[in-house]
Amino acid sequence: MTEKTPETDFHGVELRCVENVMASSQAKAWFVREVLPLEAMLTRFLHKNWRNKADLEDFRQEIYAHVLDAAETKIPDRAKPFVFSVARNLLVDRFRKEHVVPIEAAAELDTLNIPADEPGPERSVVARDMLRRLQVAIDSLPPRCREAVVLKRIEGLSRHEIAERMGIAEQTVSDHIAYGMRVLADILYGEAPDLGSST
Repeated sequence: MTEKTPETDFHGVELRCVENVMASSQAKAWFVREVLPLEAMLTRFLHKNWRNKADLEDFRQEIYAHVLDAAETKIPDRAKPFVFSVARNLLVDRFRKEHVVPIEAAAELDTLNIPADEPGPERSVVARDMLRRLQVAIDSLPPRCREAVVLKRIEGLSRHEIAERMGIAEQTVSDHIAYGMRVLADILYGEAPDLGSST
């Protein structure tokens, strides 16, 4: 039996930190590749099943946060059924708190007309290539612009939250995000962007 020294404890902690960072990175990549493309479908589902339209965006972000938290522990085999299962469960929880449970929200996932089909090999190759190109494009953004885009589009923070975190005005956050999205679109869809316009 070996005695633990501060040095061995430190390396164990360091190894766990590296493993946690790797798991988080893989979960975020999975989220961008598999979950974000479902946004329009998820939004339609929420519009149909949630009566307070004013907080739909916040509710969608809450779903995304739960999905990403779960993916950091174990990435689900099939994203679409998992995302809609999380959405349905959160809807049911909210309805229970309000003592109202509409039949649509409590329905089984099979009745939601959400195809659970796996993507074919061609789609998987295209998705992996798109993800690789997206990562290269994000990495090419100016640092502050990249930070704002990642906080908004991947972590799902509001402009106000991003402004507070970055210590800048909300309008500057909007400018960074708009510029970043234009550059990403240009890179991903073939036009040569001007990377000198935003810092």
